[in-house]
Amino acid sequence: MDIHQLKTFVTVAAEGSITRAAECLCLSQPAVSAHIKAMEALLGLTLFTRTAKGMQLTSDGQQLQRKAEQALAAHRAVLEEAGRLRGQVSGRLRLGMGGDGCSDLLGQLLTRLAEQYPDVEVTLTHGHSEEVVEKIRAGELDAGFYNSTSEPDSAFTAIEVARFGIYLAAPPGLVPVAEQTDWAALEQLPWIVCPASGTCCGRAAEALFEQHGIRPARIISIDREQVTRKLVAGGVGVGLLHAATAEPAAANGEVALLAEIEKPVRVLFAYRADRQQMPLLAQVAALVQTLADQ
Repeated sequence: MDIHQLKTFVTVAAEGSITRAAECLCLSQPAVSAHIKAMEALLGLTLFTRTAKGMQLTSDGQQLQRKAEQALAAHRAVLEEAGRLRGQVSGRLRLGMGGDGCSDLLGQLLTRLAEQYPDVEVTLTHGHSEEVVEKIRAGELDAGFYNSTSEPDSAFTAIEVARFGIYLAAPPGLVPVAEQTDWAALEQLPWIVCPASGTCCGRAAEALFEQHGIRPARIISIDREQVTRKLVAGGVGVGLLHAATAEPAAANGEVALLAEIEKPVRVLFAYRADRQQMPLLAQVAALVQTLADQ
């Protein structure tokens, strides 16, 4: 059994899904399945059962999970100590990505890490911004990118890497575009919005409803911005779009922009302040700051 199989076992156990584990490990789904099957064959045990909710540990798998985690921790400790002796940064970086406001910067960061710190092992977890924040706070992630309209958590060290606006968009010709938005008329239309919990557009929509005293009779909950764009362009209703999506769509005549939300969304890179002395996090934060300043 090699360390990669152990890593796959622990990741599938944590994610409860072959698909999500494959994304975290940057492997194909068949490769993840092959690792699990190889472990089960070697150990002579069934580690998982497939359920409607995903991959669930068997009782044998549960007993081995902690030992596997300890083995991986010991493996990382050896690599980190060797890196320290060589004067090089090494270790494991568990990185979270909430939203897509800085996907280009994330790609640049991962490239730089691979070039400058080849001994650093990176795992990437996607989720809503609030999920990333909670996982950083709980120590399940070392650091992460997330969107916020408020000040960073006081327990975090945060770097602002970008800002973007949000627009209220409508199908062309559905409602008049005017200096004063007719919120009462918009209340009668279907709204296509992200869930309020965990997304900047969802929270922005709820803030608009409260600010203008409206509650649309029909709200279509969509958690993918490109789907929202297609539905608005297709005449289904009005919706909120990030500026990077809204402005090209308006320029192409797909949507009409009715109003820009006043408060911009900040894209933050953050980690727990009590961990800022860790050499790996210090190097990663310095890289993020350099890339954000470019």
